[in-house]
Parts: sequence; C-alpha cells; structure tokens
Amino acid sequence: MMALAHAHRSFLLRCLCALAISLPIASAHGYDWLQFGGDAQHSGRNTAETTITANNVSALVQKYQVMLPETADGAPVFLEAVSTPTGTKDLLFVTTRDGRIIALDAQTGSQAWAHQYGPGTCQINRTGGSCYTTSSPAIDPNRQYVYSYGLDGNVHKYQVGDGTEIMGGGWPQLTTLKGFDEKGSSALSTATSNGTTYLYVVHGGYPGDNGDYQGHVTAIDLGTGAQKVFNAACSDQAVHFKPIADAVPPTCSTPRNAIWSRPGVIYDPGTDRIFMGTGNGVYDGNNSGHNWSESVIALHPDASGGTGVDAGKPLDAYTASNFQSLDNSDTDVGSTAPAILPVPANSVVQHLAVQSGKDAKLRLINLANLSGQGGPGHVGGEVGAVINVPQGGVVLTQPAVWVNPADATTWVFIVNSNGASGLQLALDVNGNPSLVSRWQNGQGGTSPTVANNMVFSISGSTVRALDPLSGNVLWSLARSSGFHWESLIVANGVVYATDGSNHLTAFAAAATGATATTLSSSANPSTVGANVTFTATVSGSAPTGNVAFTADGTTLSGCSAVALPTGTANSKTAGCSTSSLAAGTHSIVAIYGGDAANNGSSSATLAQVVNNNKAASTTSLVSSLNPSSVGASVAFTASVSGNAPTGTVAFTDGGSTIGGCAAVALSGRAKGKTKARAARCSTSSLAAGTHSIVATYSGDAANNGSSSATLTQVVNPSGSASSLANVSFETPGLGNGYQYNPI
Repeated sequence: MMALAHAHRSFLLRCLCALAISLPIASAHGYDWLQFGGDAQHSGRNTAETTITANNVSALVQKYQVMLPETADGAPVFLEAVSTPTGTKDLLFVTTRDGRIIALDAQTGSQAWAHQYGPGTCQINRTGGSCYTTSSPAIDPNRQYVYSYGLDGNVHKYQVGDGTEIMGGGWPQLTTLKGFDEKGSSALSTATSNGTTYLYVVHGGYPGDNGDYQGHVTAIDLGTGAQKVFNAACSDQAVHFKPIADAVPPTCSTPRNAIWSRPGVIYDPGTDRIFMGTGNGVYDGNNSGHNWSESVIALHPDASGGTGVDAGKPLDAYTASNFQSLDNSDTDVGSTAPAILPVPANSVVQHLAVQSGKDAKLRLINLANLSGQGGPGHVGGEVGAVINVPQGGVVLTQPAVWVNPADATTWVFIVNSNGASGLQLALDVNGNPSLVSRWQNGQGGTSPTVANNMVFSISGSTVRALDPLSGNVLWSLARSSGFHWESLIVANGVVYATDGSNHLTAFAAAATGATATTLSSSANPSTVGANVTFTATVSGSAPTGNVAFTADGTTLSGCSAVALPTGTANSKTAGCSTSSLAAGTHSIVAIYGGDAANNGSSSATLAQVVNNNKAASTTSLVSSLNPSSVGASVAFTASVSGNAPTGTVAFTDGGSTIGGCAAVALSGRAKGKTKARAARCSTSSLAAGTHSIVATYSGDAANNGSSSATLTQVVNPSGSASSLANVSFETPGLGNGYQYNPI
C-alpha cells in the first residue's frame, strides 16, 4: 500500500508538471490558444477554461455567425488582449483554403485584417483544379507574430495587431518548390527546446495520391530564421526537392510519401524530440534504405536526424510490421500523429504515446525507443497488443488526452465519423500499460478538445459536449452543415468553430445583463468642417467590448469598433470624433455590441445639425488672348469674390486639368475688383480648335467653392490671319495705333 501511495503521489506530481508544460498561456484577463491542440504536444487539453462548466454548458447558445470569404478547413487560434489600431481586442486567426490569413475580433466576428497568397496559376498535379490548403495558423509564443501557410509555397509571418507582414531575415520562408504536388495539409506548430523556438511546416499530397511528393518537414528557427528539412522519402537529402519531371536536381526518385495528420508535428519534452506519422509510400528502412512510409519517425527539434551509421535517417522510427499491406490498402498509419499519454511512475514505459491510423487500430508506442530495438530500421515493437478503435472506422482526426483531476488517471478520446470513444490508461501489476475502453457512442465528428473536464467536438450539423467518464451528451446544438477537417476550440468561455459553408460561429452563454447606451455631442449645432465628438455612455455590469457610431445608417470613418475601457466600472464611455459631416441634419446612433455578461444596446437617435456658415463665392474667368494661335502663350485669369477668399483655383480644359494649373493659389486683388482675389494660369500648349476653359475655386474655411462660366477659347493654326489679332501698327492715313481685327 505504501508503494502504491508513493506511486500515486509521484504520478500526481508528474501530471502537474505535464500540465504546466501544456497549459494554454494564461493572464489575469484570460488565456491564449496558440496552435492546434493548444500546446506543442497538440493534446487538445484545455485546463485553463473555467467559465464553461458541466453545470452551465447546456445554456450555451449561438453568440454570432460570420461569413468568411472562403472555408477555413482547420482550427482557429486565439490571442487575448491584442493591441490593434482600433483598440485592445481578443483576436481569432484562421487560414482559409485559398491561402488567406484572417484576423477577426473574437467578440464580434468582424474582420480586423487579412492577407492572401492565393493559388494564382497553381493547379493540382499541374492539370487539376486550383491548389488549396487545409492548414491552420500558429501564434509565436512571444505573442507578437502569427504564422500562416500561403499557396506560393512559403510560410508568412505577420504582426498580430495590424497584420504587417515581416519581410527579410529569411521571411517569408520557403517550404516547398512543388506546391502543385505537395499540399500544406496539416496545422503549423511551434515548440521550444532549450530556449530555441521552432516553427514546423509539413507537406503531403493532394487527394488522389498523384504527383511527386516526399512528405517533408521544414523546421524554422524563429530566432535566427535558419531552417532545416527532413524528407520522409530520400531522407539522405536534407533539401527542398525540385520536380523530378523537370530533371533539374535536387530530385527524389521515390514519389508519394506524406506527412499529413491534423497536427503535423508533435514535440515531446520528456525525450526532447519531435515526432510525426507518415504514410502513402515506400518503406525500405529495414533494408538500409532512406524511405520511411507507414512509420512514426523521431527527429531532433531542429529536424535533424541520425549521425554516423544512421546519417541521413531519423533518430528513431516505429514502423508497423504489416507496412506493405497498409500501403497497398491505403490505410496510412500517418493519418494521425502520436498522442502523448502521461503515465504513473510505476509504468515500465515512461514516454508513452498512442498511435492510430486509417486501419482503425490503436497502438501504444515507446517514444524513447520506438521499435523497442534501438534506432531506426526495425519493424514492429508496439507496447502490448494492438487493439481496435472501439467504435470502428478509420481515424483521420487527432485524439485528445485528459488527466482526470479526481484520480489522476489518463484518458484518451477518439472521435471519428463512426462515433466517439473514451479509453483509460491501465497498468498491470508489473507496470505494463494498456488502454481499456470505457465507453463508445455514435456521436461522431472531427478532432476533439477537452475543456474544463468536458469533451467538445463538431460534426456536420452539430456541436456538442460529452461527459468524459460516460460519453453522455451534456450539450448539443445545431450548426451550419458541412465539414471536412474543421475542428473547434474553446477559449475564455466561448466555443469557436468553422464549417464547410464558409462560416465562423461562436457559441457562448446568453448574456443576461441589460445595458443602456446614451449619446451626446460636443457641439450641436456645428458648422461644416468643424470637429465634433460624439460620446457614448454604456451602463451595465462592468461592460466591455466595442461601440459603433453611425451617421444616417453608415458607420463613421474610424468609429466602427471603439473599445470601452477596461476596469470594473458599471458605466463606461467611448468617443468618436469627425469633421466630415456635410451641411444638414444627420441621424447619429451609437451601438454597443455586448459581451459575455451584457446584452448589446443602441442609443436613441441624436439629430446633429450642421450649419453652412460660409460665404457664397463667385468666380469669373478672362483670357489674355482670344482667339490665339497654336504655340502662343495665353493667360487665363480667375477672379474670386467672397469674404476675403483664400485657397486655390483649378483650371481645366474640357474637364482635364491644364498642366501646372491644378491648384493655383489666390493672391492680391483682381484688377478692378476691390473684394476679389485672382489666380492666373498661363499655357502655350493648346492645340488648334475650340477649348472649354473653366476655373474652379476650392473654397476655404469662410467661403464656399464656386466655378466660373465656361470660357470658349479659340486657337487658330499657326501662321493664320488670326495671328494678327489685337496687333497695333501704323497705317498710312489712319495714324498710329490703328488696331486690325480680322473678321
């Protein structure tokens, strides 16, 4: 009994350490969900969630649903309290199939920013439809950057707050030279080893299994921008391969090996190694080859493999003994990645994981000795017996792992198209581990997440939460139909999920607190061009979130989402300033969007009167020479009358600005007009013909703008009789100064 009690206490301590490694990053306000599965192990275990409980989960309702420009065929990631150009916001990030990264306000679903590196001319296998991705983004642990896969074959780095792309220092980073054959299918992921953080990008092939793809991982050192590549086929070449059809090295003669599970790369801190499943190709590692299909391979965190006699190979590998039949029947082991299982101190295997696959089996493997025979190049070596998935069916999803806080036992949950099941880790008297099925049901779906001791998942038409001990449904709600790889996340009291109909939907407890929003103006009436500040006051239960300000039903520029200040005050204000309102009466409304505890509300309409206190102006226009001849200089003079007018005059010919006369400043006084000011435009570039000249005054703070009547300027061909117009010369009998005006 004493030994068992010691083992139990030791296991509790180990579990607490594991939880400390895998917890979502939390702060005083909430927590982050930085990558698929929440941590570098992609465990799907969210122990930071406290808002949603088994007692209130049944009250979750749809909070909002927004339409994305394309399907996000993966999982969102979440970052709380991000500084953006429009205030501090919680942000969601998704990668869409057409190569977009989209940042959304997690409170409302409104878009914060977006970028796209689309398919362009890329076609699947160079002949099919447009290339696409089913990847998910990952957020840097430093919370400054988010990474997303683009259909240009690169992974891109963006500032989280405003979407500015980081260029230089290796960015964007190349991840494939064959985007038409190599698909970025899996989520991006990060892991930190010995103070160095790496970003991982993996590739497989497109459906149909055609083309030239080797299944490779690219590991990028986020501190230096340096990268390394490991290929699951032709592993003796640590390079990005070029298309073999182009006959330009480096190439690989072994096509079709893939790394394509939902999380891509798993990091195990206990062994300080990364692991990934492979499939859909050749295995010859047991014959001194360099092709590693139907395997789980282990690498150093920088994606380097073995040395010495194992140079050009992974550090270690597990390969199913029936690898050839798995490949022949297209039942890849690598349809999932290893799910790391915390174990008690008396387990004979201290670094344990479960590996499933398209063959509907579950295998326990030793991450410290994958085949049990030391190093790569061996087959078999599972820990204990290979068992069937309880509900049956291929497994294309990633299992979720949970440690029951009541007794510190480890569970793993498998959700696939056939249903869901819960299996508990058990040890025999000798410490040999095995998995025991505790429940199964028909509640199928995509990769699950365990949040606050509930198993969440989505299917084509339902989002649900299950009891982890029994599989009983705690909550279910209809949702938009259609799904492929999409999976949900739970973050700070809200469930977020995408679907195959291009939606992002949020589910949360219905807000119960009523709010009131009032609106005031800093100057009413105001005058045209004067700055006016509208202030919305929101009263509720320590309201947070944003206020939108509209004028005549249209959002005022820069005021679509003005954040309320943080804090516990029950009355908070948000302001919107504008000087763009035209003369007239405008209907101003402030709309509060609500938050988890407060319903939204709108202010009563405020009638903002904007007076036009400017003086009327008049603009007249004369020509110095009309008609003129081609090449002759003509000066057009605009005289502007008003209240000491300032500003500029634009001169146009037939609607087009005359060169050098787009904004001629008024100066002095117009000749013969004591209250007018003049602007002059000289040109010698008018072509022969008749020209419609107009002078347009811009207006200023005291004067409205105005335009002259059209002046018809006649320009005769050079050397014509009209060139004598207005010329004074002496004519015998008529005296000096006789002026000849041709008819």
